[in-house]
Amino acid sequence: MAQIIRHPKALAVNPLKSSAPAGAALAFLGIRRAMPLFHGSQGCTAFAKVFFVRHFREPIPLQTTAMDQVATIMSADDNVIDALAAVCTKSKPALVGLATTALAETQGVDIHRLVKVFRARHPQFDAIAVVAVNTPDFNGCLESGYATAVNGIIETIVPDTSAQPLVGRRKKQVNLLLGAHLTPGDVEAIKDWVEAFGLRPVAVPDLADALDGHLIPEDNTPVTFGGVPLAELSTLGEAAATLVVGTALTAAADTLFLRTQVPDYRFDTLAGLDVCDRFTHILAQIAGIAVPEKIERWRAQLQDAMVDTHFMTGLRRVAIAADPDMLLQLTTLLVGMGSEIVAAVSPVKAAALARLPIRDVHVGDLEDLENLARAGKAELIIGNSHAAATAARLGLPLLRAGIPQYDLVGGYCKNWVGYRGTRQTLFDLANLALHHHETIAPHHSRLKPASPHTSAAAGVRQAH
Repeated sequence: MAQIIRHPKALAVNPLKSSAPAGAALAFLGIRRAMPLFHGSQGCTAFAKVFFVRHFREPIPLQTTAMDQVATIMSADDNVIDALAAVCTKSKPALVGLATTALAETQGVDIHRLVKVFRARHPQFDAIAVVAVNTPDFNGCLESGYATAVNGIIETIVPDTSAQPLVGRRKKQVNLLLGAHLTPGDVEAIKDWVEAFGLRPVAVPDLADALDGHLIPEDNTPVTFGGVPLAELSTLGEAAATLVVGTALTAAADTLFLRTQVPDYRFDTLAGLDVCDRFTHILAQIAGIAVPEKIERWRAQLQDAMVDTHFMTGLRRVAIAADPDMLLQLTTLLVGMGSEIVAAVSPVKAAALARLPIRDVHVGDLEDLENLARAGKAELIIGNSHAAATAARLGLPLLRAGIPQYDLVGGYCKNWVGYRGTRQTLFDLANLALHHHETIAPHHSRLKPASPHTSAAAGVRQAH
């Protein structure tokens, strides 16, 4: 069990943390025809919008209640009611995801009461679902805001069938609760993995269908143009099983089980041979069939990659900065491949940190990562694009992971998990090690006469 070390400061230097409201918006973006709505100032929403546009390189639907100075001091309740009515009237979404910000939380807003007031004043919008979640910027991070939103979606949309369970009515359906550390590429790979067994995955949320970067016939759309439909969410209680990926989704998984009684299987990560084998075995049990040949081949390819790359990953000193679930995923994989984690930094304290297979994990910012990496003589940095300056100052290669990745095209769709994703991650790590390897000059003995070729080369060096 890792020891969690805090770095108390008067301020964050080169912050690592991304806000909880942004995480909530990310979860809502995985629901079809959804509209995330921030209760806060216009600046809070504009920042999150730019944050996602730069990362996904796609238009992002996101609205605000536009609190100003007067509303902040007096009351912003009408802002929420008016914003919900305006969004429902103009955009006609299937779901509005209402998330608070630090400004609204400091004011002391009761967001759930305001939804009830909205329902009473505007019954014509009863068919539009509204999911309200408390996600203050000063508490948690992107990962925790995402998890809170997923839990809110389940509480609001999924019917409570615990009194008369409908488990297994859809024998081929498998629910997938997928964490914020998984990219759209990861979600797509996991869905393909499940479908290889003849099963039907329902991902909550489905970022692969919404943010994978595909062209659509419409020139523009005011709401999300992909994601899991609300009709699918109402069937989660009829599935054969639920597969949960990410420690942060523990509360959401508990809520879904209590409401549906559908048995679940929980994974901290899906990167690495052992955990992929467990996931595959569970799918084979659910489907009642043998493991398909192509998955056996994926496994063999990963084994070969582990053999090919262990020279580059073994004893490699690595420094990582990421949200807790991604930090757990990367650390577990690298330690399993023989790397030494000289610095592991998370923006917040979370249950996942205690499970890291290292001695110490630090709660801090990118300045702490830089200091720890320098002290530990790190050879590789792993972090989002905000860590690029840190890596440059240290003269080290950077493997970009997490959100945002604004200086790398396609980072949002990279696959990190499963047999194939783990394989590609090992290749990426090995290539960085090879391309930034410090070559050792050949040794020439003073006792051995130099060959003519050696003498000529020495003459060339002296001339230069």
